[in-house]
Amino acid sequence: MKRKFKVTYIFFLLAFSVSFAQVKISGVVLDVQNKTIPFANIVFAGSTEGTVSDENGKFYLESDKTYSEIEVSFLGFETKTITIKSRDFNLAIILQESADQLDEVFIYSGKVKKKGNPAIDILRKVWEKKRQNGIYLFDQYQYEKYEKLEFDMNNVDSSFMKKKLFKGMEFIFNSIDTSRITGKSFLPIFINESVYNSYGKNKDGQKLREDLVANKNSGFNSNQNVIAFIKDLYVEYNIYDSYIKIFDKSFVSPISKASGISTYNYVLTDSAYINNKWCYNILYYPRRKSELTFKGDFWVNDSTFAIKEINMQATRSANINWVKDIYIEQEFDVLNDSVFLLKRDYMLSDFSLNKKNKSKGVYGRRTTMYKDYKFDEKKEPSFYNEKINVYDEEIYNKKEDFWGENRQEKLNENELGIYKMLDTLTTVPKFKQIYNAISILGSGYIEFNNFDFGSIFSTIGKNDVEGLRLRVGGRTYLGGNEPWRLQGYTAYGFEDNQFKYGLSGKWMINPKSRFIIGAGNRRDVEQIGVSLTSTNDVLGRSFASSSFFASGDNSKLTSINLSNVFMSVEPRENLQFKIGASFRTLKSASPETFNLDYWIDKENELKSSEVIQSEIDFSIRYTPNRKTIGYGVERNEVTDTYSTLFLNYSQGIKGVFNSDFDYQKIQLYYRQPILIGGFGRMFTTFEVGKTFGEVPLGLLNVVPGNQSYFTIENSYALLNYYEFVTDTYASLHIEHNFNGRFLSRIPLLRKLNLRELVGIKGVWGEISDKNLALNASNINYVAPTKGYYEYSVGIGNIFKVFRIDFSWRGNYKDVPDANKFAIKGAFGFHF
Repeated sequence: MKRKFKVTYIFFLLAFSVSFAQVKISGVVLDVQNKTIPFANIVFAGSTEGTVSDENGKFYLESDKTYSEIEVSFLGFETKTITIKSRDFNLAIILQESADQLDEVFIYSGKVKKKGNPAIDILRKVWEKKRQNGIYLFDQYQYEKYEKLEFDMNNVDSSFMKKKLFKGMEFIFNSIDTSRITGKSFLPIFINESVYNSYGKNKDGQKLREDLVANKNSGFNSNQNVIAFIKDLYVEYNIYDSYIKIFDKSFVSPISKASGISTYNYVLTDSAYINNKWCYNILYYPRRKSELTFKGDFWVNDSTFAIKEINMQATRSANINWVKDIYIEQEFDVLNDSVFLLKRDYMLSDFSLNKKNKSKGVYGRRTTMYKDYKFDEKKEPSFYNEKINVYDEEIYNKKEDFWGENRQEKLNENELGIYKMLDTLTTVPKFKQIYNAISILGSGYIEFNNFDFGSIFSTIGKNDVEGLRLRVGGRTYLGGNEPWRLQGYTAYGFEDNQFKYGLSGKWMINPKSRFIIGAGNRRDVEQIGVSLTSTNDVLGRSFASSSFFASGDNSKLTSINLSNVFMSVEPRENLQFKIGASFRTLKSASPETFNLDYWIDKENELKSSEVIQSEIDFSIRYTPNRKTIGYGVERNEVTDTYSTLFLNYSQGIKGVFNSDFDYQKIQLYYRQPILIGGFGRMFTTFEVGKTFGEVPLGLLNVVPGNQSYFTIENSYALLNYYEFVTDTYASLHIEHNFNGRFLSRIPLLRKLNLRELVGIKGVWGEISDKNLALNASNINYVAPTKGYYEYSVGIGNIFKVFRIDFSWRGNYKDVPDANKFAIKGAFGFHF
């Protein structure tokens, strides 16, 4: 699969969107007034197998064993035993209030008193003996890990199977299965299996090395994008932490010492032997709706007070998009008083366009199992820095005998059939047509054998200089992991009657160090000064260059001729060194309304309207924790929630190719996302820079204004283009998304799942008298020597895809044509 925006996978599956259990039941729990009872406990009589009803009182439960009765209980109500059939759906179970428990429970609010609650007493002992996962108690450790990733279409019914969409593909429905968690029928459409040897070190800096031993794929032929997407969704977590990060959201852990008691109600419901260890069972459910919480139960060992088993199901009212249900199971081996080891981790997510019960969607499932733990087998520090070749063909061609021996959990009959079914499906012409249509929307390119045509999203544009603009382009494609790539485009403006073009090429000489050389040339019209930190990206173009998006003047465009050569290397993962040389000419694209003129000889009134400049530059880019897909000369990023440190030094060289100026420029850019527990995520961006030497407007640092209708990262919502110009600057942007922390507590707004955003942006800068004296343009630019700032509040997640920001100017309000207030919006798909 080619380069897709990750949410596209979900929408692809949504758009396209025989069990062996002995007992299956479902229904709703009610009181005598016919009101639903949320978070009631339902277990098979005489067993530890059970579930908890959701916030609407509904439940589903199944077992491979044979049971004839269930017990239904909830604090303040009498426990009820119900006789069931092997298939008993749509049960309506009515519980009677228990008078002798009314003093201990708030029946109608569902809140359990903390004082004298034995469940909380046990929980406090869990905190007292709280450990991280037992592997962290050892200097060095190792284990074998088996991971299974799956995607399934769910709610597959007879009417769905009869749709014309599936004509010619009816054979796929032979693989339908039923979820033991939700009771919904589903059709497996993707499976990936991996075996790893994992090694870790705790002292003197934590290190983790995971060697991929084997990998087996089905579904999409080139599915690294899908695999990376699922892995990114299902990051590792520790239930003992205060917050559990899922889909980039912080859910309050039911074992949280900091927030658990204030967030959940806890009820001691049972005690029993689990694998020959006496354990207590504690039921928990949230105190409030619409927060990022779970409901479920966990078993605690009576002597170690370590968690033996835990089930966590996210409340459906939680403020998270495109996900209807999240279900987690973890099972531990408790070895002794201080060592408990994760044995099995299972997670299921139900992706759907809405949260209605009958809505069709896609299951994403991950099962991870661990075995053969070994401790304190000494390895040298250098061992943890070594990396195996994950693209070795032998890894992906293990025989079935290997998988039979190394699967820690056997595949069921339907899972085994996925490989054959999906291999057949990819040969069906209709499936290829559907896949290609979704592929075009996801990547923006129309895919041919060895060539991609696009990007189709840039085909039509418009601005005050070019008028209507048409663009065509493309890039080579030889499988996605090729060592070289050529790409280019041509465009034509019907107002200026000029052709433009861009062409670039890259070649990766050494894949191990990612030693890459590249070159390119672009002649085009664009809006410069939309970013403080400059780049020499030959094919880059800001959408600020199009008046389709502009809310004001769009005439200050520049004709640019840029040539660039570079070479880069990554001596270690996510650390890149790059050196390059560029030649550019800059002149106004509309001299009658805007110019970049500068004085050559002011006394004799000699000036130039064109900047000619040669430059060399050296940069360092460090992006810790960045995840990428593939190993070709170009790679896709899995997520943007990583920190970035960028340092760039540029040297202008006068005289080379008639270059006009000598100067030195140094710039630093730092971006840091910060996840603040249950209070959302903050993004901070800091930039500083200085230019040494005399340069004209075209080579100075323009504080990036935003004259569009849309919110643009790292620009200033209330500044016009060229309102502030500097040669020395410092800029700080802070934006925090509370993820509905406060709006979810307002009854009338709770169901809208809105999210609060606040932000503040500031920039200080100055410009030397010599650089001011060079200015002969029709822009009398100034620098924000007093420090300019603006602040904003916003509402996100409107209809799940839109945000709106309200911004106010903090100072410089007396500047002519100053914008004091603005409303801007942005579209995007976010969980």
